[in-house]
Amino acid sequence: MPEGDSVFRVAGQLDRALTGRLLITAELRVPAHATADLTGRRVLGTVPRGKHLLTRFDGGLTLHTHLRMDGRWELYGPGERWTGGAGHQIRVVLGVEGRTAVGYRLPVVQLLRSADEDSVVGHLGPDLLGPDWDAAEAVRRLAADPGRPLGAALLDQRNLAGIGNVYANELCFLAGLTPWSPVADALPVLDRLAARQGPAGPPDHPGPPPRPAELGVRPCPPPLPALRQYRADRPARPGPARVLVPALPARPYSSMRTGSPAGPGEGASAAHASSIRRASCEGLPGSAAYVIRAWSGSSVARRVS
Repeated sequence: MPEGDSVFRVAGQLDRALTGRLLITAELRVPAHATADLTGRRVLGTVPRGKHLLTRFDGGLTLHTHLRMDGRWELYGPGERWTGGAGHQIRVVLGVEGRTAVGYRLPVVQLLRSADEDSVVGHLGPDLLGPDWDAAEAVRRLAADPGRPLGAALLDQRNLAGIGNVYANELCFLAGLTPWSPVADALPVLDRLAARQGPAGPPDHPGPPPRPAELGVRPCPPPLPALRQYRADRPARPGPARVLVPALPARPYSSMRTGSPAGPGEGASAAHASSIRRASCEGLPGSAAYVIRAWSGSSVARRVS
């Protein structure tokens, strides 16, 4: 699933292409809104909220979409061939003069009043890339259940919005903990991270993650050579990979740090353990910086999905 920084970039692309322009084409190809007519409305903007996208129109309407695992937005120019998938996979078409945004395989397409946006995103915690980011509030929410596994707490969007498996793993690793450690064990590190809060940077200008010594934990070992390639079946990314957690079955999560394998604690599901171990297989650069982007003043952008 695309994580918060990917959604942030998608929102920016949609915003730059559509905002301030009148819709000349508007199709919502889902049963609930198949008869809705947005043609002639002006696009006011597209904003991200965690992993959610909110596209606002004049007249007090908002289109709420979510990419989940398979969804994506594509932008096309006049006469350009649409290549994001088969025609029957298109869920939304928003066209303005010179640009058309096409939403493929979107599992969530909701048209609602802008005044009711809280009904779909009001449950989310502070957004790591949002203007309302509050590190202290995020730490407070995480600390409310000190016995909960840290990985699950970081993935709970009610605590802080935007983190997925890759970034949850990176933060656990920087803290010197497994994802199955209780939140209570991470509170000293989280407090130090919160104390580092700085101004948010744009996600396509990543800064360096904090050094482990700054957080009071043991230094991480250097990434394995295999992690310097994005993926075997995709072009290599320039520069060394900065994802620290490998997804090699023979090297479970904590073996990189401790030298001895560690698995999920009592009550952890096998599926969750598997997802944690494979979470960083893409080797995306700078992911640790995103997790703590506001805490450290760093940020990073992933490939747009």
